[in-house]
Amino acid sequence: MAKDLYEVLGVERGASDSEIKKAFRSKARKLHPDVNGSEDAEDQFKELNEAYDVLSDPAKRSAYDRFGTIPGAAGGSNAGGYVNLDDLFGGVGDIFSSFFNGGAQSAAARREGRDMGVGLRLTLEEVATGVKKEIVYDRLSPCPECSGSGLGEDGKEVTCPDCQGRGRVVTVQRTFLGDMQTATTCPRCGGTGRIIENPCSECDGQGRVPDRQRVTVEVPAGIRDAQQLRVSGFGEAGLRGAKPGDLIVTCRIQPHEFFERDGDNLHVRANVSMVQAALGADISLGGIMPDERVSVRVPEGCQNDQVVRVKGFGLPRFRSDARGDLFVHMNVVIPKKVTKKQRDLLERLAQELGDEVADARSPLERLRDVFN
Repeated sequence: MAKDLYEVLGVERGASDSEIKKAFRSKARKLHPDVNGSEDAEDQFKELNEAYDVLSDPAKRSAYDRFGTIPGAAGGSNAGGYVNLDDLFGGVGDIFSSFFNGGAQSAAARREGRDMGVGLRLTLEEVATGVKKEIVYDRLSPCPECSGSGLGEDGKEVTCPDCQGRGRVVTVQRTFLGDMQTATTCPRCGGTGRIIENPCSECDGQGRVPDRQRVTVEVPAGIRDAQQLRVSGFGEAGLRGAKPGDLIVTCRIQPHEFFERDGDNLHVRANVSMVQAALGADISLGGIMPDERVSVRVPEGCQNDQVVRVKGFGLPRFRSDARGDLFVHMNVVIPKKVTKKQRDLLERLAQELGDEVADARSPLERLRDVFN
């Protein structure tokens, strides 16, 4: 972060978002280790990516413009409230590797974009209420210069003259056993059977470019751990306008400090005194919903670890108005110390119940009571 990030990207401080994106793509195509032969290629690309990570995010860019540094930027903080996670390619570096190899697909390889996957961390409170999350990830998206067509000015898509549209070329090699034919992917069209005359200079005729994508995902209440949501059309863009893949969001539920989930039910521990356990009581607990209070009846003679079920105060069932139940595990608390008055009361209770208890009097007090 020591260098000026605008200088790293090669843009002015007042550059627009589109100018920043375009500058990043242009430099990344030159500095990516796949095409950059210098010894520090990886460091150069990493520096470029870090600069783009800051300047492409409004909150981080604003903080950088004001203070010159980004607190937590190196650790990938979620400034602005979005979730920044790795996609299935593993990051922007691999996105560019896929871009550079985009024209080298075999005829069997689809022109359609691949599905992509991200993991989304959720709290149990978010599961209870449902939530909208903005996810930020890197993908091959439709080229903004050619609208995904891959065509430059006066450009057009034509049949590959080398393979006549078959996507494969046959070479013949003469050996002492006779002529040997070998069919390989056409290097000119990458196996597609089509080439672009006057391709778009921004995407080299692919119709797609590496880009940072933002998408808001609506997570329904009651979603389960490892359950997946599909966002149609937000995976990898297809080649030259072909159908894009989908974004697969895998939900991961973080452990809660107090509640433990069991399907749609919740389990929680509650402390009660030995008097409340013996005589019964009504206690109030905080529920999983915002500002929710749950009234719990402690039964008379409640034992330690006894479970009390409160219907309808668990998690919402997925895509339903119904809720699971809350199971309250009673933790009977025995005081470690009691006052003299409390001990007198407990001793009278023990006498009433016929229980033998330890004599708390000192030897001198017991001797004095013998002669009194």
